Amino acid sequence: MEIIRTVKELRDRLQAEHAEGRKIGLVPTMGALHAGHISLVDRARGENDVVVVSVFVNPTQFNNPTDLATYPRTEEADVEKLEAAGADIAFIPSVDEIYPEPDTREFDLGPVAEVMEGAMRPGHFNGVAQIVSKLFRYVEPTNAYFGEKDFQQIAVIRKMAEIEGFDTLNIVDCPIKRESDGLAMSSRNVRLTPEQREMAPVIHRTLDESNVWANDHTVEQTKKFVIDTINSFPFMNVEYYEIVDAKTLLPISDWADAEQAVGCVTVYCGDVRLIDNIKYTRRP
Repeated sequence: MEIIRTVKELRDRLQAEHAEGRKIGLVPTMGALHAGHISLVDRARGENDVVVVSVFVNPTQFNNPTDLATYPRTEEADVEKLEAAGADIAFIPSVDEIYPEPDTREFDLGPVAEVMEGAMRPGHFNGVAQIVSKLFRYVEPTNAYFGEKDFQQIAVIRKMAEIEGFDTLNIVDCPIKRESDGLAMSSRNVRLTPEQREMAPVIHRTLDESNVWANDHTVEQTKKFVIDTINSFPFMNVEYYEIVDAKTLLPISDWADAEQAVGCVTVYCGDVRLIDNIKYTRRP
């Protein structure tokens, strides 16, 4: 596996691959890699000739300076995992390499970026659009891989790709990878204390229970059930729980309002912010 740190070197390295019509898979990450990331690399490895994994903690998508400062950075361990997974290129640039000057672009991402995370983290999705659009231009991938834990982010990236004209790029959404107790894998999980880590799986467990509950209850009742249940446990504080249309991400008030309803939750476990989601499968 090659480690590349500059945009020029990356473009030069991929020029021949493009000329030969090879399929290139891109897995954008912020490092602190876990089995969820590696599952994306595995998928990319099986569907492409060349696999590029970016490792870059993008400052423009953090609206909380403390969150940026405490985000885990584990480059040496990340490289070992990527080598073991069979990645061809690890693109690990500096902040100055990606942003030699401030990126002042403002993306008109519409409603998908205005609700939930967009409302709670102003500017977050614009920052995501900035970095991912840059990576798409550097790599010119055939396929790009993203985990469904960040359900809203995938919708935002699809919208950005439409705006920026990445018409031939295939954005691949991949299932959430979970720990054995159901907790969605996240780089933030390492910040949980042992007591918090023991409690955190209640998020997924409650979402699962709500999938059954929803068969006999309204959208509002289901939302209340999820929020009240999670909040009843120590360390747990729901920031929001929304049930939305999977396509528009707009909140629904009746199950009939969406062909596919998705529940998206953000929970503070202590001071660690965790996200998860569930696709509702109500019986007819």
